[in-house]
Amino acid sequence: MADPKGFLTTGREVATTRPAEERVKDWNEVYVPGSLLPIISKQAGRCMDCGIPFCHNGCPLGNLIPEWNDYAYREDWTAASERLHATNNFPEFTGRLCPAPCESACVLAINQPAVTIKNVEVSIIDKAWDSGDVTPQPPERLSGKTVAVIGSGPAGLAAAQQLTRAGHTVAVYERADRIGGLLRYGIPEFKMEKSHINRRIEQMRAEGTKFRTEIEIGRDIDAAKLRKRYDAVVIAAGATVSRDLPVPGRELNGVHFAMEYLPLSNKVREGDLTVSPISAEGKHVVVIGGGDTGADCVGTAHRQGAASVTQLEIMPRPGEERAAHQPWPTFPMLYKVTSAHEEGGERVYSVSTTHFEGDEDGNVQFLHLIEVEFKGGKLEQKPGTERKIPAQLVTLAMGFTGTDQENGLVEQFGLELDERGNIARDADFATNVPGVYVAGDAGRGQSLIVWAIAEGRSAARGVDRMLTGASDLPAPIRPTDRALTA
Repeated sequence: MADPKGFLTTGREVATTRPAEERVKDWNEVYVPGSLLPIISKQAGRCMDCGIPFCHNGCPLGNLIPEWNDYAYREDWTAASERLHATNNFPEFTGRLCPAPCESACVLAINQPAVTIKNVEVSIIDKAWDSGDVTPQPPERLSGKTVAVIGSGPAGLAAAQQLTRAGHTVAVYERADRIGGLLRYGIPEFKMEKSHINRRIEQMRAEGTKFRTEIEIGRDIDAAKLRKRYDAVVIAAGATVSRDLPVPGRELNGVHFAMEYLPLSNKVREGDLTVSPISAEGKHVVVIGGGDTGADCVGTAHRQGAASVTQLEIMPRPGEERAAHQPWPTFPMLYKVTSAHEEGGERVYSVSTTHFEGDEDGNVQFLHLIEVEFKGGKLEQKPGTERKIPAQLVTLAMGFTGTDQENGLVEQFGLELDERGNIARDADFATNVPGVYVAGDAGRGQSLIVWAIAEGRSAARGVDRMLTGASDLPAPIRPTDRALTA
């Protein structure tokens, strides 16, 4: 145990963010560089080293949280990094982007603010990179087996790294022009600078992983032919089909999916574009969807100079305290104020969009909405509450419905789907096609980055066992495992 009295003598203190008026002028990460290290050891000392650490249950990776908290408290950063990497290939991703279900399950959170697990995690990994503790880990010998990984998001990268380190020759296929999937083009720079992805890719290259960009399996290469070229295939193509909003006026110019809008700002940051073809500059922006992707749209619009930003959510506003029907250690639905919300804009709850109104040139100008409420488990409109708001740019951030089936990948492989439209798999993450496995959102459905990494690690074990007859790779989850919710 780190500090036996730490949770009694030290209050919760989180990373310091730069002033909102300053950070909206750039695309750098919102936190003050270096602000965590002076406080993080004491924060790690708040960990009680519980007899049953429920943070393990909250995290699908099974992160050894009390162990690396203890090392961080003692400032043994090398040992902390080793414990961190024992269960997580990419802690710099989860430490920045994960909503931290581990903190919701923290035993201290029963009656006090939880340990700042996420901040400790990112401090350990950033320190490890700075001190040179993160190095390539190439295999001692090659197996002679080949594996293709389709998709380079967190699930695909985790599977590829695990299989490469097990001695297999792995090639990752990505349809975009750069590696990273939604980490690259779905996450704004102010949430995670892409240098964090780049150095991981270089580590993986040094270990032996091959990367093939701008190749879409199903369109550029027939999936069946790919299967014949490799001993195994891991599908980690994500759940990239955006949920649409089929209301009158949807076809108007200026109404876009979030994943049409967000990648363009990242393209600007990469130097591919001078300005984004879909820009919020000087416009009244409406974001439909109250989740993290919606918040990303809000923050992006602020940085592009929007005249106003309004975020709509069909559900009621969550409470600021854990509700009785969502008891510890489940992950509660709470009212969150992200860094993007701190920067301005309006959030409107319990409303539904009825239609869009455009001008004579076919450009969206207004969004018409109505208040809604749940009665008897059904969503009902409240008569007399209709109104319209200015909307010259609308982004649809309502989640995703499944993996892309239009590119031919599912059909060409001959894959079976489950009742939710995801690619079906067995206990080893294997599909109905021999030698073809699936990991991440393509099999689980829309989920969190931490679940994607866990899926990639678990699928890698299934592949390794199929190729060699046995496997020492860890499998932190089963395909049927789900988040700890009420």
